[in-house]
Amino acid sequence: MPPIGPLVDHLWPQEIADLQQGYAGALNVYRTMANHPALTRAWTNLRQHIVKDTSLGLARSEVVILRTGIRLGSAYEWAHHVSRARALGFSDDRIRAIRGTPEGEDGLLVRAVDAVFDHHKLPADLEAELRQTIGTHGVFDLIATVGFYSVLGTILMTYDVPIDDAIRAEMAENPIE
Repeated sequence: MPPIGPLVDHLWPQEIADLQQGYAGALNVYRTMANHPALTRAWTNLRQHIVKDTSLGLARSEVVILRTGIRLGSAYEWAHHVSRARALGFSDDRIRAIRGTPEGEDGLLVRAVDAVFDHHKLPADLEAELRQTIGTHGVFDLIATVGFYSVLGTILMTYDVPIDDAIRAEMAENPIE
């Protein structure tokens, strides 16, 4: 059987032709998911909420995604979200801190991601602290973000999806240690 990977344009499924010029055709992860058109179609609304409309806001979301990428060991997610975090104004020091135990709110978010990975739940005291800081919707969105990017990371690593060229070039030009 041939390996599964990002679909090239001439193999793009007709069932999701309308998604090719949008998010699904833009990145190798979604070009790989296009091997399953029904899943890619179903993914659209959840992706919109998690990536664009999250109650966490973009900066908090990036902290959660970066830590999820670290916990998964996903080089693709790490590189792509280092780029996004930088575009949001994160310093490289702040990004590097997310690999360990950062201070303040970033530390709270990192502890939450770690709890989801380690215990598959948020302990009551951590959930209460999160709810006080990011609200009930924020807690749900944090858990959903970890789940969403865990699925993506698993797809990425199962199919050894290559980091997109523009991100690879950015990381080569401006690496983060």
